[in-house]
Amino acid sequence: MRVIHEPASTQHSLPQIEIEKDRYPEGGLKAWSVVLGAWCAMIPSMGLLNSLGTLQAWTSTHQLNDYSESSIGWIFGAYTFFLFVGGAQFGRHMFNWDRTFVSILEFQPRCVSDASSYSLVIMICSTYTMHIVLGGISASTLFTPPVAAVGHWFHDKRGWATGIACTAGGIGGSVFPLIILFAAPRIGFAWAIRIIALLCALFCSIACLTVRTRLPPKKAATFLDFNALMDVKYASASLGVFLVEFAVFVPITYITSYALSVGFGDQMSYALLIFLNVGAIFGRFLPGLVADRFGRFNVMTVNCLMCSLLTLILWLSGDLVNADSLGILISYAVLFGFFSGAAISIAPVCISQVCEIQDYGKRVGTTWTLVSLGTLIAIPVAGAIQQHNNGAYYGLIIFGGALYLSSAVAFAVSRGICKGWAWRTVF
Repeated sequence: MRVIHEPASTQHSLPQIEIEKDRYPEGGLKAWSVVLGAWCAMIPSMGLLNSLGTLQAWTSTHQLNDYSESSIGWIFGAYTFFLFVGGAQFGRHMFNWDRTFVSILEFQPRCVSDASSYSLVIMICSTYTMHIVLGGISASTLFTPPVAAVGHWFHDKRGWATGIACTAGGIGGSVFPLIILFAAPRIGFAWAIRIIALLCALFCSIACLTVRTRLPPKKAATFLDFNALMDVKYASASLGVFLVEFAVFVPITYITSYALSVGFGDQMSYALLIFLNVGAIFGRFLPGLVADRFGRFNVMTVNCLMCSLLTLILWLSGDLVNADSLGILISYAVLFGFFSGAAISIAPVCISQVCEIQDYGKRVGTTWTLVSLGTLIAIPVAGAIQQHNNGAYYGLIIFGGALYLSSAVAFAVSRGICKGWAWRTVF
């Protein structure tokens, strides 16, 4: 009887695959091209999201000037809802497009990005109803999959790499309001939006060519993984993310309309959101760099606390003084933009710390589904508070500050549950 020996390469192929799965590149051309693609994908999605303050202020004084603040708030609240709730569906498809053809896994994010790119451009040129539904859903495909894809290529540097990709939101949130501010009065609001659409098409094209995954999916991937909430670590982290995302859109959406209401003039009022997003550019990647060394949950706790203090002390004091408070408001916009940037860049990385990387897209999508409920009501509730106070903003400001304080407490508690209560713990 002849004994047939398999080649060494065959004998060790499966263990070698497992080794390669566990070894993160942490850099290189392919890894950084994914970061570039994710950055390009988030220019349209998060850039428009960070421009809600400009869009809200413009429409409330032009196209929708006959509507209440709460009613207008539902428009933009619905947009953020569809953006985040879509994250669950596309988070799953990113890792489970077709298990039979594993070789096309790298191409999945490109397929998602390609379809969403066209729908996003169509959305920008359409009516408000199309903006809400089609815009939010298409933007979700350009947010969750690219962020999760970055996690496939980085582990130790994940906060840094994700933060770099997420600077796109601050850049888009600075450029898009500038286009509206200078182009809309001269060539009309519709043509200003069309210019934004052309820029979005360019960046989406680059994203379609560069975003790819690296790891195969786990079997039995599901649409939503609410059973994961039985894990107290994941549940506590999701609560922190829920509260911080609930809070972040209140100042971003209403700071421009607040400045208009106190008489700072159109140009300066619209420029405030630009100042905020410039601060957010640095707030996206610098805290990520610090978080990789001192702990992602630690940095989120500090940043949420700072956002609360800035809102309750700096913005509220400027509102109460109500006399030559422009300097205070500009300082608040820049500082808040910096510390609030971590809400997008570090929050998903916190989720990655309490789950396996193969579950990352699904868990981020599930968390973002929960977050969508908060973003749906945050903007209209803030508008209703402002309307209840006869147009005064002090209640809205306190509401935003209190939400940030609760998110800081939630992240601190989650850190204790996951890693321990010692104050020097890095997590």
